[in-house]
Formats: sequence, structure tokens, C-alpha cells
Amino acid sequence: MANLVRWEPVRDLVSLREAMDRLFETSFVQPRVGWPAPEESLAVDMYETDDAVVVKTAVPGIKPEDLDVSIVGDTLTIRGETKAEEEIKKENYIRRECRRGSFCRSLVVPLSVVADEAEAEFENGILTLTLPKAEEVKPKTIKIKAKGK
Repeated sequence: MANLVRWEPVRDLVSLREAMDRLFETSFVQPRVGWPAPEESLAVDMYETDDAVVVKTAVPGIKPEDLDVSIVGDTLTIRGETKAEEEIKKENYIRRECRRGSFCRSLVVPLSVVADEAEAEFENGILTLTLPKAEEVKPKTIKIKAKGK
């Protein structure tokens, strides 16, 4: 036989009220956890090949000479600055979403790389960094010899 549960509308209203309180608290009272910080707004793709770690990022509107890339230990840092080309009064904007000003993104490279042999290419607003792996982390192939009886 099925159990019957008594409906209590006041209990449902209280849980809705608690849910709304949590929503407002997390939206306005507490800092936004999980949102990218301004220094982390530079999105990167990082992948591994047999010989290198490759990092790609889109930096449209920036000249290669305005970028600074450095590796210290296992930390890769990409810095740059975008400048407004024309002066438009703030009150004339309908929408303003393009990033202006300096940016910096640091990330840990998970494998040992040879920083002195790193290469950087810049084409159509895409920065591609190729960081050769250190010899100790490159995959090794061991040949198996058959032993005859």
C-alpha cells in the first residue's frame, strides 16, 4: 500500500524563501567564486605532443612586440596591453565589452621543459608557444629482444 504524505504549503514556502535567500547571498553578498579573475581572463589551450608542450592563446588586436612571454621554473607568464585606438566618450557607448588595459596570465606547465629552446609564433592574433620537453620526460621506447632456445 502506498504511503500518503500530508501536503503542507507553508513548508514549501519556507524552502522557497530559503532558496531565494541563498541566491541573493551568493550573488551580492559573497564574492563571485568560480568567475575568472581579471588576470585569468586570457583563455589558453595547452596540450602535449611527444616532444613538446604547446600553448595557444588568442590575443586579437595586439602586436607581437607588445607581448611579453617568460618562463621561470615551471611557471609560464604571458603579459600584454591593449590600448584604445580612438577616444570615445563614455556616455556615447551603447555596449562596451572589448578588453582594454594590461593583462597577465600565469600558469604552471605540468612537465619539465627546456625554456631556452622555446619558440613563439604569432599569426592572425593567435600566439602559439612550443615548449620542448626535457629529455627525462620524453617517452622512451624499449625494444624487446626475443631469446631463442
